[in-house]
Amino acid sequence: MLYPLLWMISSSLKPEELIFREPGLWPSTFTLENYTEGWYALKHPFGYYLWNSAVITVLSVLANLVACSLAAYAFARLNFPLKKLWFALMLGTIMLPAHVTIVPQYIMFSKLDLINTIWPLIMPKVLATDAFFIFLMVQFIRTLPRELDEAAEIDGAGYWRIYIRVVMPLCMPALATTAIFTFIWTWNDFLSQLLYLNNPDNFTVPVALRTFLDASSDSSWGPMFAMSIIALGPIFGFFLAGQKYLIRGVATTGLK
Repeated sequence: MLYPLLWMISSSLKPEELIFREPGLWPSTFTLENYTEGWYALKHPFGYYLWNSAVITVLSVLANLVACSLAAYAFARLNFPLKKLWFALMLGTIMLPAHVTIVPQYIMFSKLDLINTIWPLIMPKVLATDAFFIFLMVQFIRTLPRELDEAAEIDGAGYWRIYIRVVMPLCMPALATTAIFTFIWTWNDFLSQLLYLNNPDNFTVPVALRTFLDASSDSSWGPMFAMSIIALGPIFGFFLAGQKYLIRGVATTGLK
């Protein structure tokens, strides 16, 4: 499982002409040239694309946390007409392949003149389109005693105050799980970002890494491996920071 990652780290430290000639992991010649060359190989320094990815990812995480938690609270605690039907339809969207919705979404955002902006990547999160996270939070909120809500109502708290002051502080494991998965999936998302971001000034890390490869000429394998290692850093850091909440959230979801 770790061998591809170790091989990529090793290849990023080799001269480019030795990457596919030396089978071992230990380089016979160490060099950091791939990192310096890859950082400045594109139109902008690679940190520029890291920043673009960070902006989109952070906004997506915040939007998912707010929108999905609101929808989950409504399904888990409130009573409204056709609640079971809407919940079933929401779960049904999990079985709908994302590729089915690409064309109609692109047409819609094109008519709204939002192509080549970050909004097609953010707006679905604001509208709570990730049914998996809604279901995750619904199952977690259902494990919380309703007596807590009733006690808050006796003290005069309304739905919003119960949501903010009672439910959300107890949902930290589920929120952390949502944040980690949203971060990883958004940071690694290639298809959507390639589809909506056509201007090189708006490229994110996955799209920028793709520009190191060229089917009609030589590909810059060494710089691409080096920048791939750098791109993995935020994912490992974010995952390790929230690992205990992730395990707790997955382990307790669905328990009664």
